[in-house]
Amino acid sequence: MSGAVTLVILTIFLVVRMLGFLRDAAQGDIPVESVLVLVALKLVSYLDVILPLMLYIAILMVLGRWHRDNEITVLSACGIGLTGFVRPVAVLVLIIGGIVALFSFYLTPLSVSAGFKIEQQYRNRNEVSGIIPGVFVETKKGRGVYFVERFDRDASRYENVFVYKSSFGKEGVVVSKYAYQRTDELTGDDFLVLQNGTRYEGNPGAPDYRIIDYESYALRIEPRNRIPTTVPIKGRSTPLVYNSDHPQMIGEWHWRIAKVVVIPILALFALSLSYVSPRQGRVTNMLFAFLIYFIYTNLLGFSVALLKKGRLDGEVGLWSVHGVFLVIALYFFYRRSRNLSLVPRLGLRFGA
Repeated sequence: MSGAVTLVILTIFLVVRMLGFLRDAAQGDIPVESVLVLVALKLVSYLDVILPLMLYIAILMVLGRWHRDNEITVLSACGIGLTGFVRPVAVLVLIIGGIVALFSFYLTPLSVSAGFKIEQQYRNRNEVSGIIPGVFVETKKGRGVYFVERFDRDASRYENVFVYKSSFGKEGVVVSKYAYQRTDELTGDDFLVLQNGTRYEGNPGAPDYRIIDYESYALRIEPRNRIPTTVPIKGRSTPLVYNSDHPQMIGEWHWRIAKVVVIPILALFALSLSYVSPRQGRVTNMLFAFLIYFIYTNLLGFSVALLKKGRLDGEVGLWSVHGVFLVIALYFFYRRSRNLSLVPRLGLRFGA
């Protein structure tokens, strides 16, 4: 069940991220061949958040199914109550917790740093580095459009090239049968060298409109504005984050710890909220369980934001949130292990 839940969540994540990177590739920001690499790095960077949710949902679904099929009733008749599930769930929590800690403290910063550098490397390239065969690609400043019918990898050249440029109040269109990129050794400028084509220059209808056939024509490629390659805080190494006294680093350090701490607390909530009444169904319990999850994680995210702005004490902020939800989880578990309603005073009989 855990594997099935993980597969579904990862599939949704991969589709969403793939569409985002394909949009960037279509705009010419990144090459198509880099999409899979960037998606893989993004997946690694989010696994420390996905895995706790996967464990939470898996426990809810498995125990909920056992309640619905009366298997829990049979186990209770044999003397195995809710507390009997603590040990196997604790083993699962330790395994998932170790994996999450590995990702949170090492693999996630590594993947974020690598992905950021790859994206910046592509985005800092010249304006034709992201040309996709068969797609019109607009330059960053909107002064030109490139179109390439196909790319011959063996000959390292473009075929059937169309280039539109607008500069100094004049419009120019260049078409060619072949083209390739070349870098000037003296100036370091990049050029798109077009061969066997025609250049149309001027404003249509003006007397100075010119049509020129050429054998070779070098078109200078305007460099993009260089973006500083400052690795985000999420991509900084754990020792660097731990040894820094900057508020943003402090917030990042406590957030990395929080990704591990939430696992046993969520497991307690899952054990308490997994009960399904045959007459009531499990929709109400699942909604209540997800409500607790979103409140818990959003409060953590809000506290981290305050920590990074220096408005909250790192030793109190996140740990107070953990403490409150741990007390609630223990209280729910205590009530459920004795077959009592979770919140009797309010008449809320979630799984009562």
